[in-house]
Amino acid sequence: MFPSPAAHRAETPLPGNIYLVGLMGAGKTSVGRFLAKRLGKTFYDCDHEIERRTGVKIPVIFDIEGEQGFRARETAVLRELTTLPEIVLATGGGAVISPENRRNLSANGTVVYLRAAPSDLWQRTRNDRNRPLLQTADPQAKLEQLFTERDPLYREVASIIVDTGSQSVRSLAHRLEQQLQERLRPREAGSA
Repeated sequence: MFPSPAAHRAETPLPGNIYLVGLMGAGKTSVGRFLAKRLGKTFYDCDHEIERRTGVKIPVIFDIEGEQGFRARETAVLRELTTLPEIVLATGGGAVISPENRRNLSANGTVVYLRAAPSDLWQRTRNDRNRPLLQTADPQAKLEQLFTERDPLYREVASIIVDTGSQSVRSLAHRLEQQLQERLRPREAGSA
């Protein structure tokens, strides 16, 4: 059902799962793919996994089942993905809305919040028609609203917060890898 672990292994692998949270456009998928390759872990994108399983794009799920139906699917897929070993997972922007999802992510890996200013998110997502929550008269205002609502939830669940700014995916992933090594190495040394 799931692809085999990545063949490329990092010279100094980090133990455990890494879950990326943040608003749409924060870079979870791009950074996650790069990070997984660097760390020798398998990459998953929760939204892509939902689309693969249903055979339709997320906007179609929203049209047919509404946001509540989509969130139920998201929780089920997250529950399953977080049982897999040695993965990097890009969650959907709204995954943190559910207390169950926040508990599940926190209990099963290191959660990284890729934080971006709403103005940056708007620049990155303004031409993307595959984001149902931004199909409004004022998508920039919607991003600002979502940031205000969700930032406290991302902070609650995160072990590491990284401001994405305008840096490249490569430099952001390298910076994140360093922070993960600092955070996870003492745990490894303490258990030896």
